[in-house]
Amino acid sequence: MSQTAKLKVYVIYIEFESAQLPFKPDKNMSTVTSLVTSPTTHFHRTTTTTLTTIKPPHFTPKNHRKTPPKMSLNTQTPVQLLTSVTKFIFGKSLPPQLLISTVRTSWSTLWLLMMSQLAPSDPSGSYTRPTSQFLKPKLSNLNQMSLHLYAALPCPWAHRTLIVRALKGLEHVVPVSIASPGLDGSWVFKENENGIPGRDKTGQERDRLMPTRDKVSGVGTVREVYKMRKGGYDGRCTVPMLWDVVNKEVVCNESYDIIELLNSGFNDVARCPDLDLCPVELKGKIEEWNGVIYPNINNGVYRCGFAQSQEAYDTAVNELFSALDKVDDHLKGSRYLCGDKLTLADVCLFTTLIRFDLVYNVMFKCTKKKVVEYPSLHGYMRDIYQIPGVAETCNLEAMMDGYYKFLFPLNPGNIRPIMPTGSHHETLLQSHNRESLSTSQQSEQVLVS
Repeated sequence: MSQTAKLKVYVIYIEFESAQLPFKPDKNMSTVTSLVTSPTTHFHRTTTTTLTTIKPPHFTPKNHRKTPPKMSLNTQTPVQLLTSVTKFIFGKSLPPQLLISTVRTSWSTLWLLMMSQLAPSDPSGSYTRPTSQFLKPKLSNLNQMSLHLYAALPCPWAHRTLIVRALKGLEHVVPVSIASPGLDGSWVFKENENGIPGRDKTGQERDRLMPTRDKVSGVGTVREVYKMRKGGYDGRCTVPMLWDVVNKEVVCNESYDIIELLNSGFNDVARCPDLDLCPVELKGKIEEWNGVIYPNINNGVYRCGFAQSQEAYDTAVNELFSALDKVDDHLKGSRYLCGDKLTLADVCLFTTLIRFDLVYNVMFKCTKKKVVEYPSLHGYMRDIYQIPGVAETCNLEAMMDGYYKFLFPLNPGNIRPIMPTGSHHETLLQSHNRESLSTSQQSEQVLVS
């Protein structure tokens, strides 16, 4: 059988066997019509290609068979089926150039379609983060005891809120429901897959946050929570999200507004009311650092990973590592960004740093250096990780799974790489010796231009 004929058989087998469609081809079927994107275009047009096929052995009438078939493809798993069909068609040779170019073009087109929804970009291909629709509310309009936080463990923006909630001692005031990434890109609710709260996949006991059900309404997705608000909702259903349980209303879904609210709006009921992560005397420095950290580091890693052109990626990655170099240089003489005190700026930087070597360095192509290669940054990250309450918010395995297992456009194989040694829980608990910087005269320097 010629390669062309075998390729036609391949199309039949893949479309009707591997895809497991609810119907089977008629024995007399001799053509299959499919839409194939023209290799010379992207979105402008599609062409209809009709492939005249030679009936594969599976559909050959019994009286034409000389010997019984050696295997039944219907009983094979999808992977076994594809392996068998590929060996039958191509043998030891590479697939035809037509197949490779068609699949490549089709995947590139689908990738652009998915990325346009997942990560919208400007005309240059640079990622443009959508703005939040529910911004900081007035404190006078809030009923403290009716608020519920929705978060997710892989998300760095949601992680900010979990850390501030823990540091301020608000667990008893602001309950939390923790969603997990779904296969369709949405946030869904499911109990801890291990069935043992506080344990990781190896069975190691650790007091840390785990995925939960929706503790308020028992719905299956975050989208369903948003839709319960008066008038409904059809926009982006993001986490973190602060929900008014009594009025069934979204209070806020902008992460920085939420952590400001948690820092100052609940001191009368917080277990740590004296902790102020945004003191008035440091507010200017905090805003200064946020002006460097947010666009170049927090959002910068996403600008690298979601870049849709080489030029956009080059710009983003250069700005990312320029900012990391600046921060590392500053932290050589200062325990935290604004001196001796931990602030909201540190919380925002930490949630990106803790994910950097785990995810962003590999999956988002932030490959110039790892955080572990920055002595000051890595020590600073360990310092914050060891603050009581912070490590419990860092589910490192869930962070990795949330990206590698579910962010399909960037990792189609869903293979999660091994965790780097520098990010192990045991490594993060190693001594950092950064307390010695607290009395340094250099601790008041801020190198933000």
